[in-house]
Amino acid sequence: MESQRFSQQLTFLTQVDKMKNILRQTLLADGSRRETDAEHSWHFALMAMVLYEYCALPHVDLNRVLKMALVHDLVEIYAGDTFCYDQAANQDKALREKESADRLFALLPEDQGVEYRKLWEEFDAMETSDARYAAAIDRLQPLINNLLTEGHTWKLGNVAAAQVYERMDPIRTAAPALWPFVEKSIQESVEKGYLRP
Repeated sequence: MESQRFSQQLTFLTQVDKMKNILRQTLLADGSRRETDAEHSWHFALMAMVLYEYCALPHVDLNRVLKMALVHDLVEIYAGDTFCYDQAANQDKALREKESADRLFALLPEDQGVEYRKLWEEFDAMETSDARYAAAIDRLQPLINNLLTEGHTWKLGNVAAAQVYERMDPIRTAAPALWPFVEKSIQESVEKGYLRP
């Protein structure tokens, strides 16, 4: 017979399978289709591992960063994906995501629900070293995909270079060795017409 704990975990895991169907604005690197939240989270986690040597912040716990990568977008199964450059959609994003978190993390046994929600909140606040490194990688991933798809997402949103600089700023402080790549990428994207000047 199933324990109540396992039953709760199974319910949660079944719900979060919906991540595989939530489409983001970003295309896959090959441009064939839009990526899903689940694919983004996996890629973010892998990038955080591979690029960890560039992290310049003190005392970053990679294990916690990987957990953040896996939970950071789970709330989107109820709240939906919000395009980061859509000002109107971002007005009620915090409320939608909080309500989603209330609903989602309550499915788990209390100890896990509390732990994962705290990780999600920490990531969102971007105040700790772990969260700041995680945020930097979370923002680098779609930048790279935009470069590989001729600015697909940026063109959709009529995005300007200044908006991308602002969005990418966590990389400047968390992984400054990667900042020249970001600057060059933005400058070249303007020259190629992927971004507005």
